[in-house]
Amino acid sequence: MEETKQVGKGILYGLIVIFAAMLATSLAISLLLTATSLQESSFNWLVTALSFLSLFIGGFISGGKAKEKGWMIGALTSICFSLIILLFQYLGFGKTFTGEQLLFHLGFLGVCMLGGIFGVNLRGSRSS
Repeated sequence: MEETKQVGKGILYGLIVIFAAMLATSLAISLLLTATSLQESSFNWLVTALSFLSLFIGGFISGGKAKEKGWMIGALTSICFSLIILLFQYLGFGKTFTGEQLLFHLGFLGVCMLGGIFGVNLRGSRSS
């Protein structure tokens, strides 16, 4: 029972961090778009990199909170994130993932799993 609480707590903290990071970067980029003459297309790579970084940090936090099985916690965090995005997109706009979006979410899965592994290992080495 205690292990399940740690897993759930880790995933919840990871999701909160992911959405907070994405909200902050979206706000910063939207302010740049309104305050400057830059176009949305000039931010494509930056948005992609920040998305992957957000998922890595979320996986890292999840793994650190759960303290074990970082790859699994990272994967569950990423799957929960992808499900939330899929539900929002499907219920809000009536569309499912495109092939490109599916590839991005598979990349998010790998990055978040890697973040979970690092989170468990760095958390474990500090507490020993």
